[in-house]
Amino acid sequence: MSTSPPSFAAEQYSARANDYLTSEVHRRGADLDQIESLLRDHRPARLLDLGCGGGHVSYRAAPLVDQVMACDVTASMLATVQAAAIEQGLTNITVQQAPAERLPFDDASFDIVVARFTTHHWQQRDNGLREARRVLKPGGRAVFIDVIAPEDPLLDTYLQAIEVLRDISHVRNYRLTEWIAALAQAGFAIESLTPRRLPLRFDDWVARTKTAAEHVAAIHSLQRHAPPEVREHFAVAADGSFTLDTITLTASIA
Repeated sequence: MSTSPPSFAAEQYSARANDYLTSEVHRRGADLDQIESLLRDHRPARLLDLGCGGGHVSYRAAPLVDQVMACDVTASMLATVQAAAIEQGLTNITVQQAPAERLPFDDASFDIVVARFTTHHWQQRDNGLREARRVLKPGGRAVFIDVIAPEDPLLDTYLQAIEVLRDISHVRNYRLTEWIAALAQAGFAIESLTPRRLPLRFDDWVARTKTAAEHVAAIHSLQRHAPPEVREHFAVAADGSFTLDTITLTASIA
């Protein structure tokens, strides 16, 4: 594992590695099941877990591929992934510290690239997508999974507001139309889109990012005073728990 000067996101996440390792939202999900099914069908040799966080894609993938490269900007996340891989006996997981926008890998290095719940942290999304394409082998596949913003501007505004209050390293949850355009511009051809709804328990959601108390209060205030259509779309409950839209996009090189 190489080191590099910490990014703003890395600084924010350095104390959160174990929270993401144990997070039920990140450890499980139909999106992980979908990745596992894809790997079983195609049996790729080398997989890049791009923005690996707590490493849950890596752990699922390791028994199904020859090598997993878990890549993240946060050194503590990678140390946690290394320790968890050893504990689980997953000897084919290697870690690498690097930002998505500047990957230290040769062209056409991987049979599959997976980026799960990470793109909304990238400072330069388009550069990251181009890098993902660059390191993908011809005939390989990329899988991008993330929260998506509603197309409606009002709903979009409320989502971005609570996201940045909860996590100041948040950049943007992109709309599906933005995803489609960005992937095409980066040289990807979309093969499938799978929308899902992701329920979140408020207390867990803010505890995972160690959100400051004043920001938690501000999020609750925004939720209480939001227009009815906002509260309805996000299914805001009395305790602040709510539901987000996510998308799983599989793509190949255009």
